[in-house]
Amino acid sequence: MIPHRPASVAPTAYDPRTAPRPGRHAPSALPAWIATLLLATVAALSAGCASLPHHDPLSIDVAGIETLPGEGMELRLAVKLRVQNPNDSAIDYRGAALQMSLNGRRLATGVSDVAGTVPRYGETVLTIPVTVSALDVARQVAALADGDGGADWHYRIEGKLEGGLFGTRRFGDSGTLDLSRELGPSDGR
Repeated sequence: MIPHRPASVAPTAYDPRTAPRPGRHAPSALPAWIATLLLATVAALSAGCASLPHHDPLSIDVAGIETLPGEGMELRLAVKLRVQNPNDSAIDYRGAALQMSLNGRRLATGVSDVAGTVPRYGETVLTIPVTVSALDVARQVAALADGDGGADWHYRIEGKLEGGLFGTRRFGDSGTLDLSRELGPSDGR
């Protein structure tokens, strides 16, 4: 018969799973100097991010749209954007991207490897070629045929000026075109 031991008493038999092995130490807490170093690094990084200058958003307006030669069933446009910089530092960029949406559906996209600078408290006009695919036009026509949008057309322009690791600036603008007001009433002339 095996004598009954209370559960609170630890077994005295050798257990190879829990016994320490030669050359292997039991896990311990981080040494104090490592914990201090980690804490100091986190504090320095937090202070560094907080001290980065605040930038006001860029102001973007469509300054013009011109047609370009297309390929097959696509429409190519040159969209001219007026970029205004309301900040105290110039913005250098090496590339731009643009997407235009109408009534929540993509209408046109484009990229350019244009490089330049938007001066501090200044503006510049840059041109980005965009493509309107036949499929995107078909989606817009189908939405209009279904009666989506009515007389109000909601547009959205999103893009970025590529400026490297910390210099990329994203921008966006949206609004509504009231076609009944833009086209005016038909008076028979």
